[in-house]
Amino acid sequence: AGKAFRKFLPLFDRVLVERCAAETVTKGGIMIPEKAQGKVLQATVVAVGSGTRGKDGEIHPVSVKVGEKVLLPEYGGTKIVLEDKDYYLFRDGDILGKYLD
Repeated sequence: AGKAFRKFLPLFDRVLVERCAAETVTKGGIMIPEKAQGKVLQATVVAVGSGTRGKDGEIHPVSVKVGEKVLLPEYGGTKIVLEDKDYYLFRDGDILGKYLD
């Protein structure tokens, strides 16, 4: 998958993320059917753009870095398929937050 990111770079304040896998089994061992699983809102940042250009002409960098875990909105984003894997493209301002280790 590393080669796919060398071929695709988000522009401006856009962030490319890979959603985390949905939980299929509860802590008690009960299997969750696919239709009952909720949308996964946690993702890992895999590529970021350079940032936006402000009115003063300076570039304001994106607030997240590659490898960070972020919280996404329930709706939005653009689905992109790179080497048979699904990724999503969000604006930096659409990302709700990031998880701290």
